[in-house]
Amino acid sequence: MRFGTVLFAGLCSMAVLAPGQPALARHPAKHSPAVAAKSAPACDQRVLDAEVLLDRAGFSPGAIDGRDGENFAKALHAFQEVNGRPVGRLDQQTAAQLAQLSNTPTLAQYTVQPEDVQGPFAPQIPRDFEQMAGLQRLAYHSPRQLLAEKFHMSEALLAALNPNAPFDQPGTVITVANVAPMPENPKLAARTGEGSGSSAQQEVKAAKVVVDKRSRAVLAFGADNRLLGFFPASIGSAEKPAPSGDFVVRAVAYGPDYTYNPAYGFKEQKAQHPVRIAPGPNNPVGVVWIGLSAQGYGIHGTPEPDKVGKTQSHGCVRLTNWDALALAKLVKKGTPVAFVG
Repeated sequence: MRFGTVLFAGLCSMAVLAPGQPALARHPAKHSPAVAAKSAPACDQRVLDAEVLLDRAGFSPGAIDGRDGENFAKALHAFQEVNGRPVGRLDQQTAAQLAQLSNTPTLAQYTVQPEDVQGPFAPQIPRDFEQMAGLQRLAYHSPRQLLAEKFHMSEALLAALNPNAPFDQPGTVITVANVAPMPENPKLAARTGEGSGSSAQQEVKAAKVVVDKRSRAVLAFGADNRLLGFFPASIGSAEKPAPSGDFVVRAVAYGPDYTYNPAYGFKEQKAQHPVRIAPGPNNPVGVVWIGLSAQGYGIHGTPEPDKVGKTQSHGCVRLTNWDALALAKLVKKGTPVAFVG
């Protein structure tokens, strides 16, 4: 993946708290995060620290999981290339450069709030769209899923850092990734300027968006060709490939519903008539839809952040919910979107 002459945009958010989140402590967790992370065999503390710093800097690793996986590698390589470093594994020099972006601890303590556990929740969500349409809202499965998504984490990492924690009890103090929390009401947050995702402190708009199909990534560039945001993505499939060419953003919809048309021909769906699925974070298109001029295509969130960049999509471009919100803040009607690769 090449970025040409783009310059590092300096997007370090310093993990500034979003309004209404006073319970996120501004100091390290009292227990050792390195010890806690060992409860998950594949969790690497150096990778975990780097993932948080990359997220803050606008190079999203997808779901923060403490693992040296493909999405982490893509974000790391993008950071290295933009900053003129040799592209490769997380070496001491890259780790030091990341650390210079912020002196804020990568982990923090958060006190579970009443609104985190009040629900309603949807413990069981069917895969069949006709059955899914019977739900009034595609809500989170549980408080644990809500809390993991709020702090851009995998549920497995959240559980590993907080063994035996009662996530469904207000007042529980847990250890979380120290990033700008994903807002509970994305539409309201967009109106008020509340941040989300790795571009939480950005006020600029993207001059263009590039969907790199080969690298499975979405990149947002400013008018001066600076990289404003890098996001791992699931992009199309053999069944329904993503388009190629140049398009524009038509609209941004927060909290969208989803209508499945049998003409789409998804192999796993048997519906014979159009099916409308209610909004919610576990809606098939997540919490935001960025509609494109390519008929029927868009960039959107997902109910399964751990699978982003690792599985195929039904033709559209799938990001984690927090990354989709971050990108939505950077674009507007008419923003050019190029599909390449």
